Amino acid sequence: MTTLAQRTPSQARRALTAEDIEALAIGTWILGTGGGGDPYHKLLNLRMLYEAGHEVTLIDPMSLADDALVAILSNMGAPLVGQERLADPEFAMKPVRMMEEHLGRKFDAVMALEIGGGNGMHPMQVAALGGYPVVDADTMGRAYPEAQMTSVAVAGLRCFPLTMADIRDNEIVIPRAASWRWMERISRKACAEIGSVAATCKAPRTGAEVKQHGVLYTVSKAIELGTEVLAARAAHANPIDAVLKTARGKLMFTGKVTDVERRATEGFLRGKARIEGLNDNAGQTLTVHFQNEYSVAFLGEEPVVMTPDLICLLDSVSGDGIGTDVLRFGQRVSVLALPAPEVFLSAAGLAAVGPRAFGFDIDFTSVFKGEQA
Repeated sequence: MTTLAQRTPSQARRALTAEDIEALAIGTWILGTGGGGDPYHKLLNLRMLYEAGHEVTLIDPMSLADDALVAILSNMGAPLVGQERLADPEFAMKPVRMMEEHLGRKFDAVMALEIGGGNGMHPMQVAALGGYPVVDADTMGRAYPEAQMTSVAVAGLRCFPLTMADIRDNEIVIPRAASWRWMERISRKACAEIGSVAATCKAPRTGAEVKQHGVLYTVSKAIELGTEVLAARAAHANPIDAVLKTARGKLMFTGKVTDVERRATEGFLRGKARIEGLNDNAGQTLTVHFQNEYSVAFLGEEPVVMTPDLICLLDSVSGDGIGTDVLRFGQRVSVLALPAPEVFLSAAGLAAVGPRAFGFDIDFTSVFKGEQA
């Protein structure tokens, strides 16, 4: 597959096909590390929009003018609630319009806060309805649960303003916050009050900031992952092998889910899953902890893979990602590790998203031993 990163400047924008959108939904669910929301409902919305004649244009981040204004979009809240509270694509437009009104300026493009899960599909709805191009980048290279867990926060860029809307016609503007952590605390409390799910437009970014501090070409990466999984299924090959090869990942464990503990609290879905080993892992038990996304996996008492390395639980037969909100007893799963974006391997990156950021008093050790994404 030729990504935008490999194209000439004159080819730095392309219309995504309906097939690209189908592949994107698979790829974002894999990169979501269990979070970001199930992309299925957004996929259904995009199928409807495409059938109605809308389309999405993907642009190379390096083609952005330095002074271009880019909207950073996502849903916020607990993934389990998102499964129960559905919204039409217009819901995603509200915070964008609110931010444009607040700034007194229109956006030049839109971009995902995180490429993982439904949030990786979220800007596509806005693009299809509003005519904005989508930037081939995000700020995580996966999904993370909190506002300070982004490449732009690690870089120390401004955290405000933020706009938020829910399905009841509540609209919230946070014009300033003292820090990324304060923005997370304030917006999370507001989100919990309106039902633990909301559409948001985060602090806008300039084209220069996206080019320097974004995690680039992640939309193309997700489409490539999904395309390879679909090709493996069509060829009756192993989709897990396709993911490992495409993403340069490592297979950590195979087994059956035997127990799941989870609770929605403070706008997050928290818990852990117990996986009894099969095949080469027979007789072993892997425990995977999560806060919206999978954070640390223990083999017995030993941590074996941890954030910021991506921990991906995939259906062993289909290769589909499995979210923390839909993980259930009896599922046969393959646990994969994928390399973390380089920005999160720095001291500042590890402070933001390393295991201690999720309450584990352990030092980060990568299964890739310093390899970069």
